[in-house]
Amino acid sequence: MKPSAQTSSDAAALYTPAQRARRDASRWTLVQGLLAPFQFLVFLVSLALVMRYLLTGTGYEAATLSILAKTGVLYLIMVTGAIWEKIVFGQYLFAPAFFWEDVFSFAVIALHTAYVWALVAEAMTPVALMWLALAAYAAYVVNAGQFLLKLRAARLQSEAPA
Repeated sequence: MKPSAQTSSDAAALYTPAQRARRDASRWTLVQGLLAPFQFLVFLVSLALVMRYLLTGTGYEAATLSILAKTGVLYLIMVTGAIWEKIVFGQYLFAPAFFWEDVFSFAVIALHTAYVWALVAEAMTPVALMWLALAAYAAYVVNAGQFLLKLRAARLQSEAPA
């Protein structure tokens, strides 16, 4: 067997031992670990503000600013996540272990970016903008779930006997 070839058990593993060592040694792992819950907190606050606007018609500016903040944090976590992926897996995006999470992340980013474009271009009514934000947020929740499942898989892999 060639040194670069993986055994079937390695192929099923989320991280090779070398990738796990790079993950554990990288400061970007801590950055991701801090940004992810921060992004979720921003999301929860923004979701509440968006729902308040949709239910009462008040607080449009606060809801808009919160969506822009959520979008900014999303962009930040995407850039830092790409750096993390490069360090751990040797490529900025679409490493096999996180391929589908990255694919769906682009859908999330596309929806958030569509919101920003529509806001700046005044292409939608305020209510329609809020519904677009909710669509972006629904996609974000699915994507966050994907990453939580990967975190769980990584934890189970690290707890498994060698």
